Amino acid sequence: MNQDLLQLIEYEIALLVRLTTAHSPRLGSLDRSEYLMLSELDENGPLAINVLSDTLMLNLSTASRQVSNLESKNFIKRYPNHNNRRISLVQITKEGKEILHRVQKARNAVYAEILHEWTVEELKQLEANLTRLNRDFKSWGN
Repeated sequence: MNQDLLQLIEYEIALLVRLTTAHSPRLGSLDRSEYLMLSELDENGPLAINVLSDTLMLNLSTASRQVSNLESKNFIKRYPNHNNRRISLVQITKEGKEILHRVQKARNAVYAEILHEWTVEELKQLEANLTRLNRDFKSWGN
């Protein structure tokens, strides 16, 4: 592989993460971890904390802290799994859905503004490449 090209790609990804972090107040009132956890629960919940941990590639103690944080804000609720009382399931609340959808709308507006000159084909290509990159990163350590 071309090392110069890989170095440019790595730098651009690092810069993208930095820029989205720097602009995060304009992207809504949830931080990245809250946004990702609420999104996962909205799409696939309710889920056990260990499933959230695995899906988001967090260690279990970090996932538990994030769940506690979101629970204290009433964005999620925890309840025992009826099939296995030792496991808690986590579900997004009405308040959690409301804030998530507000933040998604704000984030979409920002991306629409930033990407307004891109063609539909360019947007599809970007989405496909980002999806592939995320999938490959997730499977890389396994």
